[in-house]
Amino acid sequence: MRTRRKQPDVPAPDQPWDEIVPGLWMGGHEFTGRSGQVEFAVVGDEFDLVQSLLRLPGHGPDPGVEHQVWPIPDGPLDGTQLAGVIRLAEAACDAMDQGRRVLVRCYHGYNRSGLVIAHALVRGGASTETAIRLIRARRSPWALHNDLFVEYLRAGLPTVRLLEELAE
Repeated sequence: MRTRRKQPDVPAPDQPWDEIVPGLWMGGHEFTGRSGQVEFAVVGDEFDLVQSLLRLPGHGPDPGVEHQVWPIPDGPLDGTQLAGVIRLAEAACDAMDQGRRVLVRCYHGYNRSGLVIAHALVRGGASTETAIRLIRARRSPWALHNDLFVEYLRAGLPTVRLLEELAE
């Protein structure tokens, strides 16, 4: 399965990960380091829970760190993939409620991780527009540049999931 679209016009982020709200971090597998060169973002034991929407060998986390992996494309999602996104957002909220530090990551930490985090924020009571603005302000203006994912969020992931399952 192809999990990422090639978009050379989208710059790598300046940080491996950024805190969106206390305890909830958004990141990727690569970033632009201080040298101006792209570097790998390798997770050690900085977080209690790491959720990866793309798995690349050698990027962590350390053994003993809870790691949930749900590879999805940076494009149209089917009902099963949407169900996984919803479950990850719920698990992230539950972990944060327990005082655990959570990292949600994809390739750059813009779209797939943004979808999970935005749904978690909405689940916690934020409006969709507030969640999107917060993610873009804290992570990058490039966050959630996938218009389809923004449409999913505006419609509501449970609704989109139901419609996708009816269409299958």
